[in-house]
Amino acid sequence: MEFRTLQGHVSIENVPAFIKQLNSIAVENACIIQAMDARKIAGQKHVEFAVEKALQAKECNNNVAKDLGVEIMRYASGKRQIEGAFSMGVHTGENDVVLVVLGDTEHIDRSINELKNVVSEKPVLAYRPSKKKDILSQFCITDAEIEAIGEDMIPDIVLERVALVNILK
Repeated sequence: MEFRTLQGHVSIENVPAFIKQLNSIAVENACIIQAMDARKIAGQKHVEFAVEKALQAKECNNNVAKDLGVEIMRYASGKRQIEGAFSMGVHTGENDVVLVVLGDTEHIDRSINELKNVVSEKPVLAYRPSKKKDILSQFCITDAEIEAIGEDMIPDIVLERVALVNILK
């Protein structure tokens, strides 16, 4: 199974309606689409690692969530529990989002084209200092950790948290 991401901005008036719209596109195109709050994503590697871990868990029947999209969010969030994973989700109002689209190439391409009508594409995936507060909170990164290894290592600390989700099951 392949995946691609679409990143950008969207204004959401009603979260359930937005999720329903994404699910409709996913069903039409035989894909899985998972939306996540890009303010809590520490870059492309973060997304790739979370998807890789979720796919491995599913392949080995070690997944916690039945839904692969939720399992991806679980890893991306650095949280063991499914409930904690929803902290990575979108919210009412203005959102910087990353949409993970999984499936075969043709279906992914069709889905991405439709999603471009929903999300205004803009680069929001990369780590930047404006994400620091949200990421530190999401991943429980302490001042002592940052002091020990430096702020530029925050994305690596996030990858460590993603890796530890497996261990903390």
